[in-house]
Amino acid sequence: MTVIREDDVIASVADALQYISYYHTPDFIRAMGRAYEIEKSPAARDAIAQILTNSRLCALGHRPICQDTGIVVAFVKVGMDVRWDARRDLGTMINEGVRRAYLQPENKLRASIVADPAFARANTRDNTPAVIHTEFVEGGSVEIAVAAKGGGSENKSTFAMLNPSDSVADWVLDVVPEMGAGWCPPGMLGIGIGGTAEKAMLLAKKSLMDPIDIAELAARGPRSKLEELRLEIYRRVNELGIGAQGLGGLTTVLDVKVLDYPTHAASLPVAVIPNCAATRHVHFTLDGSGPARFSAPDLALWPKVAWSADASAQRVSLDGLTRAQMARWKAGERLLLSGKLLTGRDAAHKRICALLEAGKRLPEGLDFNGRVIYYVGPVDPVGQEAVGPAGPTTANRMDRFTETMLARAGLLAMVGKAERGPEAIESIRRHKSAYLIAVGGAAFLVANAIRSSRIVAFPELGMEAVYEFEVRDMPVTVAVTGDGESVHEEGPKAWRGNFAGFPLVVE
Repeated sequence: MTVIREDDVIASVADALQYISYYHTPDFIRAMGRAYEIEKSPAARDAIAQILTNSRLCALGHRPICQDTGIVVAFVKVGMDVRWDARRDLGTMINEGVRRAYLQPENKLRASIVADPAFARANTRDNTPAVIHTEFVEGGSVEIAVAAKGGGSENKSTFAMLNPSDSVADWVLDVVPEMGAGWCPPGMLGIGIGGTAEKAMLLAKKSLMDPIDIAELAARGPRSKLEELRLEIYRRVNELGIGAQGLGGLTTVLDVKVLDYPTHAASLPVAVIPNCAATRHVHFTLDGSGPARFSAPDLALWPKVAWSADASAQRVSLDGLTRAQMARWKAGERLLLSGKLLTGRDAAHKRICALLEAGKRLPEGLDFNGRVIYYVGPVDPVGQEAVGPAGPTTANRMDRFTETMLARAGLLAMVGKAERGPEAIESIRRHKSAYLIAVGGAAFLVANAIRSSRIVAFPELGMEAVYEFEVRDMPVTVAVTGDGESVHEEGPKAWRGNFAGFPLVVE
């Protein structure tokens, strides 16, 4: 009988989470490389180049691919013949591994988990607890798949109870445009069909643990109805033209995964969960011989892509920036920002706007007049870093605060990721403001442009505190101009239907 030791579980989970924080899987690198090769949209190609360059930098530097180091999800299969040498229960062992991974000094990961979610939303400070799914199976080993799921992609998860006669593919095609770009495409779509409501969601999440193999599937041809469905959804979603970061382009999804389960005759539960461009998961087996070992991927796997700023990119000084200067910006134009900007996310915006709407003063030293804000929650720095990986968060969560920030706080412009909603765009137009995007999934690359960092307000909020960054040549794209033109509307329109006919390349 196999004996599984407590320390082996803890060490394996901790090592796995550190490993996936800075290594993409080889299948993802190959798929993103293929997407880069065929991409014709300059904006999307630039975004994919940033993602690939960031990926290689993280593999070399052992720093997180994305500032959102995720909520930990573990799928565990426990063999019926296993015996435990442990004092703690399985969930406690896994959570101890999570705690050690996220607090590791050499590569401290961002703590993003909040307890009391409907009310206090207090950060647990060590990213515990994980979400754990356990099943008992035949055999004498323990198989664990761990993933670190980013909030931007998780927030786009969708579920519906369709009628049995409805088309799953048609429903997915209705859903994907509504998801926008907040999930950081190109990535994967996980689809769960059948069972009950919660089973469909679990199937969708579990499907994302499988390797990217759509090119191989297309090359050999489908062998089942589910494989036909995968190819159909893959083709139709890419024909939407949403593209990398929603900028318009040929590749929106790298793969589509589908798992199903028997369901009630009156039901057709369907769930979609996207995985972003920071897809992170690894699988390992404990057989009693010790903790799992993880081998570094060969750096030769990465395509020879080294992002550099476009020669046409306009250099912009944030210090003394005026509305007259911003009025000349065009949607889709690439900029390099230098100077000082403030940061802020959901929790800080809620506090700031509550103070402004109550006629109260902001904390000493916090002044948004004539300033630009960056929607970010950075990773803590290590060594000589000014700040850890610091990519953008999804901007439309701040839409409800935009009018107050522009009208009452005196904010000049905003930097985030993905599209803005109609009310926010109207507010930007009314105040002759602008909204810029940085590339989601290129957090370490973006952080290289940050030369200094200090906390200005709300230090108790941790990663959601307000910082002041000094940046040099921080790459961004104009997403919404002062007259309300949005690249997230115009870009996909220009590329819709262009994917059809492109061959899939298989090495």
